[in-house]
Amino acid sequence: MDALPSLADPDALIRRVAVLIDAGRTGAARPLLAAVRRMTAPSPDLSCLSVRLAMREGRPLEALEELDAAVAGSPSEPTLRALRAELRLQMDDPAGAAADAAEAVILDPARPNAKALLGMALLGLGRAADAVACLAEAVRMTPANPFFRQGLAEACEADGDRAGAEEAIEEGIELCPGAVGLRNLAILLRVRRGDFTGAITQAEAAQRDGVVDACVLGLHGHALSSLGRHEDAAVAYREALKLGPDDVYVRHMVASSGALPSGDRAPEPYVRAVFDGYAPRFEAHLVALGYRVPGLIRAALVRHLPTATPDEAPPAVLDLGCGTGLLAAASCDLPLGPWVGVDLSTRMLAEAAAKEFYAELHEADLMAALAAEQRPWPIILAGDVFCYFGALDAPFARVHDRLLPGGLFVFSLEEREPASDGDPGQRAGWRLGRQGRYAHDTHYVETTAHSAGLEIRAIDRETLRREAGAPVPGLLVVLARPR
Repeated sequence: MDALPSLADPDALIRRVAVLIDAGRTGAARPLLAAVRRMTAPSPDLSCLSVRLAMREGRPLEALEELDAAVAGSPSEPTLRALRAELRLQMDDPAGAAADAAEAVILDPARPNAKALLGMALLGLGRAADAVACLAEAVRMTPANPFFRQGLAEACEADGDRAGAEEAIEEGIELCPGAVGLRNLAILLRVRRGDFTGAITQAEAAQRDGVVDACVLGLHGHALSSLGRHEDAAVAYREALKLGPDDVYVRHMVASSGALPSGDRAPEPYVRAVFDGYAPRFEAHLVALGYRVPGLIRAALVRHLPTATPDEAPPAVLDLGCGTGLLAAASCDLPLGPWVGVDLSTRMLAEAAAKEFYAELHEADLMAALAAEQRPWPIILAGDVFCYFGALDAPFARVHDRLLPGGLFVFSLEEREPASDGDPGQRAGWRLGRQGRYAHDTHYVETTAHSAGLEIRAIDRETLRREAGAPVPGLLVVLARPR
């Protein structure tokens, strides 16, 4: 049983509450904090404790409300400003976080966490060079802080300074060998660069040093699978599942290895996490893979769009899983619009918004968006979206309900390899692949389209991109709602 400080010593109680919050013991911290508030006058320290408790308990709006009041009462207190910057970063408000962190730095230039928070906020605003300067200063002031090192490495990578990112990580691991976040970032940066051999080396070093969590093992499995070492990847994924049994990313990748039954679509948190992390490098990576889907969909629209009369308005487009807006960019010269995009990833939507092709952008799962949407659409597109769905009957039915009679539904799929008779996915017409994506066969697409009341205009076999040096076979499909 914990030894409690004397109730006559509120400072000791405050320290104890802070320890409990840091340890995640919010149930024990809450009554002690209430006791302290009855014993002492309001103060910035008490406000910070209350806010940290609310943040730990997943109550960000309450935390922000209390911080706003505390900052209004003590506007020159840098701790409050820094804490609000941290909260605003968690709430995906980098502009607000940057303003608070900058104020905290002005109020107390010797506060390294404020400079680090400012750096992370600037990184979120796309100002990588400025972020590097702030985070480098925070690291200089506190060299052994692994979180500052992680931020500096991410900022250097975003600024194109790979050597600086490597240096920040290597020095951080040397100073903080048990920091699992640094190990994860060391592996992740190599995965993002396509250096899967280097990623495996980093993952194996982390495991030898006993610095392991579900993410280390999951990334190890991803790198192994990317090199075709699927049996080794399955072992890594199963070990990751033991450490993170409720982690949706881990469970989906374990299912892709065949060690768990696969669901009929990738979990929403999995897709969101993948693309939020991928957004800044998404387009450069796809260009390197010879990505063809936007051009293929544009060509399909040119072939299948009916000829418009001079007095007709251009047909509106609903872009499901719009990502960074590549479909709109590829087809912006066609007589189409307005464009409306839907995507799960906040960061992908931010990249799409910067292109200024879309009249509307909505953060939503496509099934929820189709269910909520009331407008009829002449064109619905989905480029590289259904590789995260196995069963297509439900999305096809909802698309049918949203299409105008005669409206077009154009999308891409990865094509499933021919299955053996003993393949459990043989009857389904789709299967979950080793990379966590689904592939479909032509017959399944045809029968599912007919069942949904859609007619087939075209199903063409195409190469979608290259992966690990090999072409990725796919299907470019054009369906229509009958008039």
